[in-house]
Amino acid sequence: MSENPIGIFDSGLGGTSIWKEIRSLLPYEDTVYLADSKNAPYGEKSKKDILALSVKNTEFLLSKGCKIIVVACNTATTNAIDYLRKTYPVSFIGIEPAIKPAALQTKSKTVGVLATKGTLSSSLFASTSENHANGIEVIEREGKGLVRLIEEGKIKSIETKELLQKYLGPMLEKDIDCLVLGCTHYPYLIPVLKELLPKEVKIIDSGLAVARQTKAILTKEKLLREVNTVGKHQFYSNIDTLVLEQFLDSKNSNTIFVRQLDF
Repeated sequence: MSENPIGIFDSGLGGTSIWKEIRSLLPYEDTVYLADSKNAPYGEKSKKDILALSVKNTEFLLSKGCKIIVVACNTATTNAIDYLRKTYPVSFIGIEPAIKPAALQTKSKTVGVLATKGTLSSSLFASTSENHANGIEVIEREGKGLVRLIEEGKIKSIETKELLQKYLGPMLEKDIDCLVLGCTHYPYLIPVLKELLPKEVKIIDSGLAVARQTKAILTKEKLLREVNTVGKHQFYSNIDTLVLEQFLDSKNSNTIFVRQLDF
C-alpha cells in the first residue's frame, strides 16, 4: 500500500492549491487528483447532492488504488467527511476554514471569513467558530461567483476584482486584521487580494496545515512511499482540461499527466 498514490478531490481546480502544498512537502509521493469541475461550485448545492458527489469522487479515487484521500474542498469536508470516514476503509484528510490561527493572530479581535454558502451554513463551521473564536468577532461573507470565475481562468478580471471589493468592504469597515480563505479555490486570488487589502491584513489559508496532516497520517499508518524517486501525478477532469493544464504548468513537467474523462 505504501507505493499507492494519495487521492485528492475537489469541485474543480481549487484543490490544486492543496495538491501543490502536498507535492512540496512529500515530493516522492504519487498522487491522483479528480477535478469535478462539471459540478462546480459545490457551495451552492444541497447537502444531499454534495454527499452524493463526494461518494462518487471517493469511489473513483479508490478504483485508482489510493491509500489515503484528501477532501480538498471546504464544502465537501463540512458536509460529507463524517459519512466518508464511517463508510470507507482509508483515512480521509479534510479542510476547514482556519479560524483557530486567525483567532490566535488577530490584534483587532475581528477577523473576516470568505467562504461558500455550503461551508458557512454547515454545523462544522459553526462548531469551529464556537470552539476557537471566543471573544473574537467573525465577519462572514459568501464569495458567490468567485469559484466560477476561477474555474474560467478569470482570476485577474475586472469582474473578479469588483466582486472581491464588494465582499471585502463590510469586513474592512469592521477593521479586520485577518482574512480567512474558506475555499480551496481562493488562494489563487491572493495576488488580487493583496492589491485590495491594507498591508496589515493577514491572509490565512489551510494549505500547508493540510499537507502536514497528510504526512502525519501517512507516517502514523506506515504508508509513506519508500522509493526516493520524484512522484508522478495524474489529473482527471470532467470538462475541457485547458485551464487545469495552465494552473499546473503541465507542459513543463514530465511527471504530470492530465486526462479528460466522462464522469
